[in-house]
Amino acid sequence: MKKPLFLIVVLLMAISCTNQNDPITAIPTDAKPIVLKAGMEKRINQDNEFAFDLLKKTIAGFDQANVFVSPLSVSIALGMAWNGANGQTKTEMETALKMSGMSVSDINEYYKLMQTTLPTIDPTTKLSIANSLWYRTGFPVKSDFLQINSDYFNAYVRELDFSQTWAKDTINNWCSKKTNKLIPSIIDNISSDMRMYLINAVYFKGIWRQKFETKNTGEANFTNELGTVVKVNMMSQTDTFAYAQDNYAKYLDIPYGNKAFSMTIVLPNEERTTVDVLNYLTPANWNNTLSAMTKGEVMVKIPRFKVENKFKLNSVLRSMGMNLAFLDFADFSKISVQSLMISEVLHKTYVVVNEEGTEAAAVTSVGMMTTSMPVVKEFIVNKPFLYFIREKSTGVILFIGKMGNVEKY
Repeated sequence: MKKPLFLIVVLLMAISCTNQNDPITAIPTDAKPIVLKAGMEKRINQDNEFAFDLLKKTIAGFDQANVFVSPLSVSIALGMAWNGANGQTKTEMETALKMSGMSVSDINEYYKLMQTTLPTIDPTTKLSIANSLWYRTGFPVKSDFLQINSDYFNAYVRELDFSQTWAKDTINNWCSKKTNKLIPSIIDNISSDMRMYLINAVYFKGIWRQKFETKNTGEANFTNELGTVVKVNMMSQTDTFAYAQDNYAKYLDIPYGNKAFSMTIVLPNEERTTVDVLNYLTPANWNNTLSAMTKGEVMVKIPRFKVENKFKLNSVLRSMGMNLAFLDFADFSKISVQSLMISEVLHKTYVVVNEEGTEAAAVTSVGMMTTSMPVVKEFIVNKPFLYFIREKSTGVILFIGKMGNVEKY
């Protein structure tokens, strides 16, 4: 049995709302859609299929009422590692990431496109995506792997003496800077077996297109997934929103900024659960639902909420078809002549939704060893629900979550 080395791919994501001192002073012009290259719609559907599968498997794997994950971020982080995989290890990663029928260059072009276009689609929203690659002094990293991370992920590459006490501070300071200090550190210590860190940081700052007035927020009941009624602070507004309903759920789109990004809330019908809806939401059904949305006046009530999660995703990813990468005979030979395997995939998330907008942070660590009188509709979120944060022109899902319980916030 070969002696394993360690490699960590770390992903950091932070998303936050503006405050009273940073308002949108005028209604911005609606966003122009991102122009996709031929075939990119297929990869977006695959990434969204990964999003649904990741959330379903995470819900099933952990006994937590509230689950919040960042599928686009996990996809990018694993995509960086995937470029270093070979043979069956790479094939299984492609299965987990839903990469089928596309060339390596097309997939990397997709990641590059998302990272270069998403930050520019809404000038009223602050969004940045940054990648870095840190490797231990003297560790042999193949030039082709470094080149791919530079060309497609625009990664900052640095050789670093991991034996020095300041090494982790150097990496943590980069993470803190790229997340506007929302994630001040990611590394507690660097073990003697650690060989590399691949880090992706995403920062998002935006507010609702139409903010909720604080004066309209009041105490209300929320029935959680255990059937218990709890008290929450319920935000409220009546305005024009895109809305749809089918046999499974009601769907409401709440836009940010210039409408490039939005939060889509999915409220199961009385006879359905969040799990029922997730099992129904294939990429095709999801796209059909979004296409069926129509604008109308809706009275919206949604609780303010805050969620923090920490998941070890090894078993989740294995259930999605990614097995060999976690074993000591994994093949990451495109990274180095020395042997590497995934040790653990950790995912930490944080989200706050309030009257101003949304504030969230996520950290993923992939450790490798080494109508005459219109009728006003009602959308009252007083029971478990799903929510998505997405870029509307491409359909890319940045965040996805399930709220089974809401604590008063």
